[in-house]
Amino acid sequence: MFLRFIEKAEEAIISLLLVAMTLLVFWEVVLRFGFGTGVTWGQEATLHLSAWFVLFGVSYGLKVGAHIGVDAFVRLLAPLGRRIITAIAVTLSLIYCGLFVYGGWVYLAKMKMIGIELEDIPVQTWIAHSILLVGMMLLSIRLLELLWAVATGRATGFHRIDEAEESLHLADELRREADRR
Repeated sequence: MFLRFIEKAEEAIISLLLVAMTLLVFWEVVLRFGFGTGVTWGQEATLHLSAWFVLFGVSYGLKVGAHIGVDAFVRLLAPLGRRIITAIAVTLSLIYCGLFVYGGWVYLAKMKMIGIELEDIPVQTWIAHSILLVGMMLLSIRLLELLWAVATGRATGFHRIDEAEESLHLADELRREADRR
């Protein structure tokens, strides 16, 4: 239930961030090239929206298999070997996330203590940069999910989409569509 809530929240937030970023950039272009003006906070807002979009997208990308992986060596191994290599990779990734969360926590605590606001937007820096913690915590949850799936034998590796296979499938669809015409 909790993981399903996180998944739906991720999808909704990623969608909202993408829409907000697109509309803001479009509005900035219209103002700049149509009226010779703009909003002072537009560039900074776009930068922060894109940072939030990327860091939310990292964990979501892991869930849906959107990350690129080089698994030529791992595919040569037996399923148990794949599970062991995956468990090691996930454990190292969790250590990285832990270091990132710790460093982010220290950084955000200092920013909160100092009380610095963003350059063009009246928002505390620690609030705008809190995605450092949120994104890494979400990624850690996804990695723990994968580690559990590997430990219980429900997975042998990272879920990835085979880009070559997907490209061949798309080429076949285009070929069939062209043949119909």
